[in-house]
Amino acid sequence: MRRSVTRIPAHPVCTAIRDDIVSGVHGRGGRLTEELLARRYGVSRVPVREALRTLEAEGFVVTRRHAGACVAEPTEQEAADLLEMRLPLEPLGASRAARRRTEVHLKVLRGLVRLGRERAGQGHSGDLRSLGGWFHETLAQASGSPAPTSTLLRLRHKIGWRYEVRATRDPVECRAEHGAVVDAVGRGDGGRARAVMALHTERAAAHRPRFLAGADRAERADRAERVDRVARTEGVRNSQHPVNAPSPRS
Repeated sequence: MRRSVTRIPAHPVCTAIRDDIVSGVHGRGGRLTEELLARRYGVSRVPVREALRTLEAEGFVVTRRHAGACVAEPTEQEAADLLEMRLPLEPLGASRAARRRTEVHLKVLRGLVRLGRERAGQGHSGDLRSLGGWFHETLAQASGSPAPTSTLLRLRHKIGWRYEVRATRDPVECRAEHGAVVDAVGRGDGGRARAVMALHTERAAAHRPRFLAGADRAERADRAERVDRVARTEGVRNSQHPVNAPSPRS
């Protein structure tokens, strides 16, 4: 009797690889070998192959002759374009969210604003960064516009990959702007939501490039080799949360 094999979908594998690229686990220019990635994330090579295709379409991965899939190396101009592209998308999403949001979206947004204000008052800067990301992603999803939303979320991932964010503003003021956006969204005032979000986006924290122009390629290659060596040695143990394991929150 043949044993049925559970097929792991590519989406969680794609998310795991993307997160590791953004966080620097897989260094720029480093090779992404299907066998090693499958071992790292505790899956077969099929979802890894599909995930790499998706990540290549998103611009995180490139395919090179004789090397295969590698982490992309965006230029300074490409990185600067990311910030410029984000400027019109955030206000557009806020405006549409005012017309299309659900009560569930509104409840989550208000909860994130309330929690953000509490954390800002307590000086928990680490929590604020995560809460800010959840706020912007929830607002984008509330817009009910799949194409701009997916584009914006990819931009935010790429900006986090390419830049280090330095807080230069009063966190309490920042959360007040979040609150003003949500108030406008709750009233269905798209014009006000767009205007406040445009101002908020323009006042965004300073972004410092993570990678300097002309960085030593040998150093990056050595880093990538270390990552591969660890994956080869530790196998599945190298991943604390294999993508095919049940979520601890489920």
